Amino acid sequence: MQNVVTIGAQLPQPSLAGQPEVDGKAAAAVPTQGLQVTDRAIKRIRVAMAKESISPEEGGLRLGVMGGGCSGLSYSIKFDTRPRDRDRIYDFDGVRVFVDPKSFLYLHGMTLDYEETLMRQGFNFINPNSTRSCGCGSSFSS
Repeated sequence: MQNVVTIGAQLPQPSLAGQPEVDGKAAAAVPTQGLQVTDRAIKRIRVAMAKESISPEEGGLRLGVMGGGCSGLSYSIKFDTRPRDRDRIYDFDGVRVFVDPKSFLYLHGMTLDYEETLMRQGFNFINPNSTRSCGCGSSFSS
């Protein structure tokens, strides 16, 4: 059973298009070791990037993990205009996702989803490395 940060979200099929790169060189893509993003999340990322005037050719979505939150670790999600030197870079149908090496330790094997319901709209981190999460939906422990 996977540990899911949100309650009641049904996991759609992830896009396996992401091919990681490290330091500009292609890395071996192993779906259970890498990162996955659902088609719904890709569509929403594209819309938000256009609204923020972030170029898909140069910028992308940065996913990360920070210390803090109710359970000890918190997810970080923001746009960045370019990758950093040691980032892993994933490409999902023209949408780039950047993950720093430290965060990758907690995010490998994770799926990023997007849900939009009457009660909630937002990104869901479906993380098999999470051993516990809290009710706020944005923190976890590993």
